[in-house]
Amino acid sequence: MTNQTLTAVAGIAVGHAHKLEGPTGCTVVLCPEGTIGGVDQRGGAPGTRETDLLRPMHMVEHVNAVLLTGGSAFGLDAAAGVMRFLEAKGQGFPVGTGVVPIVPAAVIFDLDLGNPEIRPDADLGYSACENASGAPVAEGCVGAGAGARVGTLAGLPTALKSGIGSAAVDLGDGLVVAALFVVNAIGDVLDEDGRILAGARLAPDASGPEGFIGSMNIMRNVVTLTQPPTTAANTVIGVVTTNGQLTKDEANKVAQMAHDGLARAIQPAHTMFDGDTVFALATGSGPRVNVSAIGAFAAEVTATAIRRAVQQATPLAGLPAISTERR
Repeated sequence: MTNQTLTAVAGIAVGHAHKLEGPTGCTVVLCPEGTIGGVDQRGGAPGTRETDLLRPMHMVEHVNAVLLTGGSAFGLDAAAGVMRFLEAKGQGFPVGTGVVPIVPAAVIFDLDLGNPEIRPDADLGYSACENASGAPVAEGCVGAGAGARVGTLAGLPTALKSGIGSAAVDLGDGLVVAALFVVNAIGDVLDEDGRILAGARLAPDASGPEGFIGSMNIMRNVVTLTQPPTTAANTVIGVVTTNGQLTKDEANKVAQMAHDGLARAIQPAHTMFDGDTVFALATGSGPRVNVSAIGAFAAEVTATAIRRAVQQATPLAGLPAISTERR
């Protein structure tokens, strides 16, 4: 499988649009007809749209697109552009007067990096749709990853640039599971051995492995509230996708299991300062599948995609990236 990104799932198209002068941007995942959607939201500070309808016991099952965007809650405006694009193509939930496109969305907080008045809007969302294709997904500081950073628990000056990453696994017989994640973590990104890959850089009076302070070391200073808790706002948001056949309940289970991969690669995860949200999509063009197995591999590609988000990032807006820090 030469394509190791989300578009390895046939029928899925991904498009980025960004304003690097922000920096900020958005990324859209366009779905083939009949795609089943689910969601699992675990962070304590989410910024989301149309997530309730993806949960069990709600009528709508099919998703037309998923939007990942910067700009905090302001960035949800970009979804209007995605809806405009889809409506013009007649794609959406049929109603008496036409269609209503189903576009769940989640945001990251990037207003403190650069110019907070530059945010994704409807036109940028529309542009992301125009840019969408089935080609391997561009990674790094593009789309919703333009304003992403990691390691802000000690403050923005010691943070590292992050971005968007993607990964896929071929399970044989044409069955694929893939992930796409925007990584804007308050803490550290860990490698496969649990070592810090990216996070808050060492302060002069601190110590830690690999030149990093270590988020858990910082957490020790706020555990009893003798020090003011951080006010940083962060989030890891993403999409896991398969071409296997899943029900809506099963898609929600896959989204839930994918959070295991998030917790393996991010420390700490799911805090009160995060809006950690995972969407799950099943296009259904492949065979009926075992939800537990798909969920397990969804966690694997989630962790890989998160690590790639920092590995593929480049310096921007005054923040260095590990791609240059370790040369």
